Amino acid sequence: MSNGAVTADVLAYIPSPSQGVWHIGAFPLRAYALCIITGIVVAIWWGERRWQERGGQKGAILDIAMFAVPFGLVGGRLYHVATDWQKYFGADGHPIDALKIYQGGLGIWGAVFLGGVGAWIGCRVYRIPLPALGDAIAPPILLAQAIGRLGNYFNQELYGRKTDLPWGLEIYLRFDDQGRLDMMNGVSTGVVDKVVQPTFLYEMIWNLLIVLLLVQIDKRYRIGHGRLFALYVAGYCLGRFFVELLRDDEATKIAGIRINSFTSAIVFLAAVAYFVFATKGRETADQLQPSTVARPWPWQIGALRAAGAESEAASKAAAAAEAVQPKHSAEQNEAEAVADKDAEADDEDDLSDQQGAEQIADESEKAGSSVGESATEKKDSTKSEKYGNEPDTAGDNSTESDAEQGKVEISKKDD
Repeated sequence: MSNGAVTADVLAYIPSPSQGVWHIGAFPLRAYALCIITGIVVAIWWGERRWQERGGQKGAILDIAMFAVPFGLVGGRLYHVATDWQKYFGADGHPIDALKIYQGGLGIWGAVFLGGVGAWIGCRVYRIPLPALGDAIAPPILLAQAIGRLGNYFNQELYGRKTDLPWGLEIYLRFDDQGRLDMMNGVSTGVVDKVVQPTFLYEMIWNLLIVLLLVQIDKRYRIGHGRLFALYVAGYCLGRFFVELLRDDEATKIAGIRINSFTSAIVFLAAVAYFVFATKGRETADQLQPSTVARPWPWQIGALRAAGAESEAASKAAAAAEAVQPKHSAEQNEAEAVADKDAEADDEDDLSDQQGAEQIADESEKAGSSVGESATEKKDSTKSEKYGNEPDTAGDNSTESDAEQGKVEISKKDD
């Protein structure tokens, strides 16, 4: 019975990986780092495709990523260290560990903020609009975050409070080669320390759902001018706020509330405000090309409004042109059909004229032949009239002589 109960529990719960680090010689291969790198590569690849579909130049996303990715990694680490400073600068902390990013600990808020600063610098260098770029990479960034959450799974971090739910996550005790407890770099002995809420899994599933929602909204409503990026931020913050309520790991708190909950609420409100007040519509393909005119700085409010109004007018003009284009295409197709019919009629007329001309020529030739034959017959008839009556006359004289001779003979008989 006891073995059966244990087996049932083991089958019900989600097991954690036995380790998150594999040593290849002297090189440690960390699952957390692999997940982060995979997420970055996927985000750049998909973001590049989305940027080109909007009309942007090929390679622009990779160029901007050279600025955004380093800034994002530094920002994520700074936020983590700042909000969990006691781990590194407290009584039992080691300040040098703040540099060990491979051990986990990247705050998404700092990553998005400083990553955005790096992207803004890149956009200034390559003279392309940052809001449009943000719309193109919003779903890919959130997908990268979902992939990165798998790294938390391997590190056995970002989990919630204890639970007895069937999908609870088993947390194992890990030990290093010397038998010392090392939850991050050690290897599990199979001993279950506790069963907790898999909050990393909740957040990963939420992120994937928001990715699908963003793609559908973008496809149906043609979101632009940074508003899709604002929806990404708002959607992520909404899910993160509730996930934070389930977590029970160490974190800095204000008035008994985790600091990430405060951050989620504030950033959510800011994202919603931007979505409401930002320029509507979507940028045209021409507006995504590198500009020869310097773009306004963030503090140049008047210039930003003027640029936004110009972009909105261009977007409306492009939408109107797209709406009229199908009508023009139909009219053009109809005109081409009429032209084709006229051309076919002309060809038929030309063919009829040619056949008529040939027929007239044949008739003329036949008529000429008939006239020639008639002339020949007339000539022969004239000749006969001139020369052919003499034999007939001779014949007639002979007959008359024969008649006269017969009369003579009859007369003699009578005598």
